[in-house]
This record gives sequence, C-alpha cells and structure tokens, in this order.
Amino acid sequence: MLTSSLLAGLRTARITVVCTRNLAAAQSANDPIQQLFLDKIREYKQKSAGGKLVDPSPSIEKELKTELEKLERQYGGGSGVDMTAFPSFKFDEPKLDPIDEQAASKDAKKK
Repeated sequence: MLTSSLLAGLRTARITVVCTRNLAAAQSANDPIQQLFLDKIREYKQKSAGGKLVDPSPSIEKELKTELEKLERQYGGGSGVDMTAFPSFKFDEPKLDPIDEQAASKDAKKK
C-alpha cells in the first residue's frame, strides 16, 4: 500500500518536472539555430510592416509593375484604381412594382 502511494507521488512529480521543462524550453530558445530563426522572423516582421515587398530587386519591382499593368488592361483598372485591394461589392435591392406586391399578397391569401 505504501509502495503504490509512493509510486503515484513519484509519477506526479515526474509529470510536473517534464511539463515545467517543456514550458521553459518553449519560452526561450537555448538552441542557437532556433534563436537565429526567431531573430529572422522578427526582422522580417519589422521590414514588412507597411505591406510592401521586403528587399525587392529592380527586376522584381519591374515584374510587379508589368503584372499590375496586365491586370489593369484585362479588368479595366485604369489610373487611380488600386488593383491590389480587395474588390467591394454593392448589391441594390430590386425595385418592385406595387401592383405585383398586391397581387402576390392576394394569391397568398387565396392559398
């Protein structure tokens, strides 16, 4: 009886140590490769804050410009229209003839 309670206590202590160790490892990168990876991600986040390309070369900027011009020609963007923005949709309510509304309500009452 004493042995089983002692073993249960040791299992609980072992689980607590494992959980604490894993939590500490997740909070700070002891591995230099992990730390380098985290530093690069943070650097990229700072550089891409404005939504712009990060360190673009002139050839990439030229390619982006030509692709946006193609989109403008195909879909009618024109000058002053942001082709990178998500389109906005507007659905108007259809105009109903008042006579049709009355007829529809009379048909519904008959049924």
